[in-house]
Amino acid sequence: MLEIKKFAAIDIGSNAVRLLISTVTEPDDKPVNFKKTSLVRVPIRLGQDVFTKDYISDESIKRMMDAMNAFSLLMKCHKIHDYRACATSAMRDARNGQALVEKIEQESEIQIEIIDGTDEAAIIAATDLHSLVDDNKTYLYVDVGGGSTEFTLFSQGKTIASKSFKLGTVRILNNTVKEELWKEAEIWVKTMTKDYNRIEMVGSGGNINNIFKSSNKKSGKALSFFYLSSYFQLLNSLTYEERISQLNLNEDRADVIIPATKIYLSAMKWSRSKSVHVPKIGLVDGIVKSLYNNHKELKKGR
Repeated sequence: MLEIKKFAAIDIGSNAVRLLISTVTEPDDKPVNFKKTSLVRVPIRLGQDVFTKDYISDESIKRMMDAMNAFSLLMKCHKIHDYRACATSAMRDARNGQALVEKIEQESEIQIEIIDGTDEAAIIAATDLHSLVDDNKTYLYVDVGGGSTEFTLFSQGKTIASKSFKLGTVRILNNTVKEELWKEAEIWVKTMTKDYNRIEMVGSGGNINNIFKSSNKKSGKALSFFYLSSYFQLLNSLTYEERISQLNLNEDRADVIIPATKIYLSAMKWSRSKSVHVPKIGLVDGIVKSLYNNHKELKKGR
């Protein structure tokens, strides 16, 4: 018998908030299928407030409330089976982050978990990442967000080490990242990868997905260090307005894409990677996968 359920994931990031509704089908004699039914992204940029003033402004709170109320209605319309909402770096650092979580629950009935970088990396690791990589190779997984970057080293199909740094694109734009933090990230990556002869990089996040899309490469192909370097030079040669008009970038993408590309290029240099794979996975995908896994465990326990 075919079982069909919908799960929802909410990612409250430093640059944008996202709602993913995924339809999971379980055929009797075939692998489980995850289909992205709906993806909504709202560029609220909480980090702009938090990383400069330590709190979320009244205007951003109003926009958050509107977005969460809309997400709540969308989930009801889709008749989802279960959901999980996770907030990352900006909400972690905001003085009024917990108060906003409580306000959102009161008004929209959405319960939000404020997770740390370790949790974030673990959720992303719950995606189909392992099925996309070769167990005989070594990979540095780099997830770049607005408030932080998560580095995870995989080798022989296992997680070797993982670390989160407050090296985010919105933080960099607001000049709140000190040179010492760049050095700390560099030392960590070099130390973790020094005993491996060949490292391939896996990149995730909206910016690297956008760069991959612009490359017109087929799914499964990697971006070379040379291509990423050339694209970085192109980005820097254009004004903010030109990046929007000529590269067809969204307003909230046209500025953060430059520091994001710098982080990816730096990670490639530090790990001696010559290419970066770009599977379209992220925090929301990991949340949906973990919800489904929990659903399966509950069924077994009955």
